[in-house]
Amino acid sequence: MQLTHYTSNFKKQKFPIILVSDNVTNAPNIGSLFRISDAFGIEKLILCGEHIPLGRKMTKTSRATEKAVSYQIETSAFTVAKTLKENGYQIIALEITSNSIPVNEHIFSKEKPIAVFVGDENFGVSEDILQLSHQIVHINMFGQNSSMNVVQATNIALYEITKQFI
Repeated sequence: MQLTHYTSNFKKQKFPIILVSDNVTNAPNIGSLFRISDAFGIEKLILCGEHIPLGRKMTKTSRATEKAVSYQIETSAFTVAKTLKENGYQIIALEITSNSIPVNEHIFSKEKPIAVFVGDENFGVSEDILQLSHQIVHINMFGQNSSMNVVQATNIALYEITKQFI
């Protein structure tokens, strides 16, 4: 018998991870970030940018998880990154760069909380955040394309990170 979210036996838990979006402004993507933040037991979701849509298009995708996930909206992802770093968070950027390593090869420390920064599809994580990051991780890709949707990439990264905490 197929289980539903009412009948599954998954252990509910929170992880010391904050997910920070750097100018992700597509409403369905934001809704999906709420859903995966809930699914992976993320401590908080911080949405950064000028125009963060939290309307009907977002809630259609989020499936009411915006009511269960702690979140805040900020203008500057860089300011958030500096503050989190000053407060002892490991700053992890999800981006393909000349010095990034595969997310599945990085050992995430359980000693400090983690802030994972993801960027929009057009520009990715901003350069100033990359410079501030403790580590830049990427997802190995084997096709012709060099990137994937921010939500797909975030799903893979959060799976890899949280499985090290279990």
